[in-house]
Amino acid sequence: MEAEFDLITIGAGSAGVAASRRAAALGARVAIVEAGRVGGTCVLRGCVPKKLLMYAAGLHDAFAEAPGYGWTLEPPRFEMARWAQAKAAETARLEAVYRRMLEGAGVEIVAGRAQLEDPNTVRIGDRRLRARHIVVATGASPARDTIPGIEACATSDELLDLQALPRRAAIVGGGYIAVEFASHLARLGVAVEMFYRDRLPLRGFDEMLRTGAAAALAAAGITLHPGNAPREVQRTGDGFLLVAADERARDFEWVLNATGRRPNTEGLPLELDERGALRVDARLQTSWPGVYAVGDVTDRRNLTPVAIAEGRAVAEMLFGGGATLPDLERVASAVFMLPPLATVGPSEAEALAAGLTVEVYETEFRPMRQAFVGGEERTRMKLLVGSADQRVLALHMLGADAPEIVQSLAVALTAGARKQDFDRTLALHPTAAEEFVLMRAPSRVVGPETQT
Repeated sequence: MEAEFDLITIGAGSAGVAASRRAAALGARVAIVEAGRVGGTCVLRGCVPKKLLMYAAGLHDAFAEAPGYGWTLEPPRFEMARWAQAKAAETARLEAVYRRMLEGAGVEIVAGRAQLEDPNTVRIGDRRLRARHIVVATGASPARDTIPGIEACATSDELLDLQALPRRAAIVGGGYIAVEFASHLARLGVAVEMFYRDRLPLRGFDEMLRTGAAAALAAAGITLHPGNAPREVQRTGDGFLLVAADERARDFEWVLNATGRRPNTEGLPLELDERGALRVDARLQTSWPGVYAVGDVTDRRNLTPVAIAEGRAVAEMLFGGGATLPDLERVASAVFMLPPLATVGPSEAEALAAGLTVEVYETEFRPMRQAFVGGEERTRMKLLVGSADQRVLALHMLGADAPEIVQSLAVALTAGARKQDFDRTLALHPTAAEEFVLMRAPSRVVGPETQT
């Protein structure tokens, strides 16, 4: 049985849904194929449930601060099963919303695993679909074979479905997934140890953010093992034996595999790049003419807003007479640990590597909420300004509300704001965000001429 469409989208995550809805709005007949639930990683297994867990963990800090603000509380107790039940209800609600949006746009939802037969044909079981164009939006999944034995360990997918928390856990990895869940679990009563290869977590982020994140994790009671990535994980009768680079074997009740994610390309007869992602050209076309790829399956900037923007842009390009693909040079991102951090633009090291001379503005302080109750949590901020034209190139922040503040200021960077635009903006007091417009003198100037 064959059916004819203008567009077939493979994968109903953020990128696939965005491409399908925009194409349908432009008059295309669209089918979207999904082997699992509609909504993808962000809605079902990533951004949304992760942030709901962050909110739960953040209440630990609020309870601890409450007596300093005059409150008397009964000892609080967290129940993972209650949270998991509420999370499941919320993700089910969001999945239903996504289905309604697709159906309302006239997109046909086809359940099953797609097989790409040729540039115009997709097979799902006994059904064959044909279309003028195909968009692959299959996303990415946790890597489960990075260390011998780690395939037996939980990933972020399983963590978010736990009904009870372990008393003691190891987290393998130092990226944003490892950092976020270590921060959350520690506040929910788990004794956490982190094992990672580098000297600091969050490789690729600005040094200020990395050192601040490590300090915040340690302050939360997390034991850090930098430069001590596990060599092997062994399953025992009631837990795991983790053999680290220092040759010590440590017992843990539970281990989280946070060693990275890989594009979902299995079974796709398309050319892969050196990272194992689908190779695409400047128009996001794969090695097959008329077949495009968007989102995490291309492993470029693995962020939901990027995936959505790419999906919409391809739909506009195919059915709307042209489109501009998103600029990936200045994309805001966040790590939802506690306290959270956010960034937009290059790190200081990246600016130096690009041969830029930049003025570095920095500040660090104890926010009012912490100072009032004798807390020690610190907020850190950094601005990078091009010396030649005074354009603000980047800003980085670790502290309460960092993602909200950086998202707002990203508009200014996209618009090409210069340091004098920040200087002439009156502060909103008392806020943490005002510090970004109050940093008057650079702490240092760095560039090729300052390097020896």
